[in-house]
Amino acid sequence: MLNDIRSLLKEIGEKLPNLKNSEQLEQFRLEYIVKKGKIQALMQRMKDVSKADKPLVGKELNILRKGTEAKIKELKEKFENTTDSSPDLDLTLPGRRRFTGSKHPVMSVMDEMVDIFKSLGFTVAEGPEIEDDYHNFDALNFPPDHPARDMQDTFFMKGGEDLLLRTHTSPVQIRIMKDSQPPIRSIMPGRVYRNEAINARSLAEFHQIEGLYIDKNVTLADLKSTIISFAKKMYGENSQFRFRPSFFPFTEPSAEIDISCYLCGGEGCKICKGTGWLEIAGSGMVHPNVLKAGGIDPEVYSGFAFGFGIERVAMLRYGITDIRYFYENDIRVLDQL
Repeated sequence: MLNDIRSLLKEIGEKLPNLKNSEQLEQFRLEYIVKKGKIQALMQRMKDVSKADKPLVGKELNILRKGTEAKIKELKEKFENTTDSSPDLDLTLPGRRRFTGSKHPVMSVMDEMVDIFKSLGFTVAEGPEIEDDYHNFDALNFPPDHPARDMQDTFFMKGGEDLLLRTHTSPVQIRIMKDSQPPIRSIMPGRVYRNEAINARSLAEFHQIEGLYIDKNVTLADLKSTIISFAKKMYGENSQFRFRPSFFPFTEPSAEIDISCYLCGGEGCKICKGTGWLEIAGSGMVHPNVLKAGGIDPEVYSGFAFGFGIERVAMLRYGITDIRYFYENDIRVLDQL
């Protein structure tokens, strides 16, 4: 038994100086110190040692075990405090550029539009993206047979009774009218969804900012002056725009708002469909039926509403010819904006 102890002591003494790092030290510990290690195997043989020899054998085993543990501890501290002199990196390589995140151009445009309307006295309101049929259609004077109610235009929630992804932020207007008393002057920015074909000008998921102003004696002239004030701040004093008669169920009269296409300088391109103009907003005087749905007396109050597609505004701002570029996650495109 004493010969086996001395043989193991010699073996350990020869291996310890050759350990170069923490990984090798851990392998050594697993081989000699743990319960199934070589030192423990010797200690289990103590039961076979005669009573007369046990004191001497036990003493030698303790010296072996404690000495080995002390050396392992010493080497562990040494390896932890020693820095490898060989570099992990090739210092002759050129430096790597660090990319930093930034606000998405659509969000930047939205924030800018919100700031402009806030400077004009509008507050900001938000509402749920999952809406019910009443707030999204009925309360906004959509007739039962209106095409927008068709499955081709709306994403309905599976298993939800009359629940859908809102097709515009107009439902927030109804909620504001129900919860507030005129005068009301508010904008509603947010994400909206429509079941449309995706192309250079349209997405199935996009952003809008809608506005609502209700008070006594509000006229179409107030609508035009508000839009003109916004357009001059957003696009510059020399921007050209026009109002075209249109139809929306929730406004009467209604108008589309166009701005001159400065992607092509008014010459005509695929984005403006060769007209030289790009539609940026719909607007009009709030329909009496909508005022009634919001709990407001149309005989006393009137108002106007408008809605901008933010991606369309961003396309004009950055000269983007395809709306899909905003969401393809190509860092080369985003770096240019």
